[in-house]
Amino acid sequence: MRPTTGKVMLALFNILGNIHGRSFLDLFSGSGQIALAAAKKGAGPVVSVESERKRHAEIVKKAPPSVKCLCFDVRRAVARFAKNGEEFDIIFADPPYSLGWGEEFPKLMAANERILAPGGVIIFEHSEEEEPAAMDETKWEREDRRYGGTVLSFYSRRNSDD
Repeated sequence: MRPTTGKVMLALFNILGNIHGRSFLDLFSGSGQIALAAAKKGAGPVVSVESERKRHAEIVKKAPPSVKCLCFDVRRAVARFAKNGEEFDIIFADPPYSLGWGEEFPKLMAANERILAPGGVIIFEHSEEEEPAAMDETKWEREDRRYGGTVLSFYSRRNSDD
């Protein structure tokens, strides 16, 4: 586990601004710090997805009742949300570095894009050494913010009149 640094977390929530009442999905939740911070800032509902049982159990211990904690593989969780018609205003993903998620995660999101609510944003945290796979530029805008060796890639849908 490699928790998001305080500097990156501060930048993330500063960029997002007021998230009160916005739904928040934390994929690859790890320690749960991002989901818990989102809940403290008034996001809701907040969902944490962590596949490792011990980490999931630790998040459950720390999380208020308003945070839904799921112990699922991210691929299964995303497919389940899409199948159930669930959508989120903010989707944050911080997968383990150097395991191929730079290639896989954007494809997973593109294939299940309906889980992103209209006007929503996907944030993908990754190493500067791992360039994410391209998403269809006619549908998606991407903006990168760099913090040392860490990059936050923000994806949002293009307006149809662009």
